[in-house]
Amino acid sequence: MHDPSLFSGEGDDGTFVPFTDILFNALLGFAVMLFIAFSLVRPEAKTGIVDTKAEMIVTVTWPDNNEDDIDTYVQEPGGDVVWYHSMQKGLVTLDRDDRGNYLDEITVNGKLIRVPLNQETVTVRGVIPGEYVVNVYHYLNPSGAPVPVTVKVEKINPTLSVVYYDTVTLRKMGDERTAVRFTLDDEGNVSDINTRQVSLVQAVRK
Repeated sequence: MHDPSLFSGEGDDGTFVPFTDILFNALLGFAVMLFIAFSLVRPEAKTGIVDTKAEMIVTVTWPDNNEDDIDTYVQEPGGDVVWYHSMQKGLVTLDRDDRGNYLDEITVNGKLIRVPLNQETVTVRGVIPGEYVVNVYHYLNPSGAPVPVTVKVEKINPTLSVVYYDTVTLRKMGDERTAVRFTLDDEGNVSDINTRQVSLVQAVRK
């Protein structure tokens, strides 16, 4: 015959056996450890998310450590041109004039730090309908060699998408190429992507 005290929570002497309290505390401790374990797991990396306050980004790059000076010219629909002498027009901005190796070195605590990257970036902060023209210009050619220049145009909103990506070759000082032309409508949709050549250097010098 089974002893009812084994299941009643009472001992042989009639005192209470806190079995349920022990079980509850054990389960509570396990739940806390499980919560801590999940909180320490690194969250999955979110890709394709860009928190940039711009509608379009134009990135121009040429080989690292190259000493040549490549300039970016972008004409917006109103006809204004953003370039190193006029780095902001309306909603279009050139971040900096990258001059090859020039000013790419800084000394910190006696240690020379060098940035080999050659890159210029133009941001379009709002949707202005019309045609945009992106040109690259070989301002200085101390290397004496042709320079491959990569041009990328990205549309940021509502999601990141690459509108254009290609490489053009500037062969000598004074060489200018239209990398891409494209049109935005009122909603920011891109159309009429082409490479019809036009000189923006001549346009700003008029």
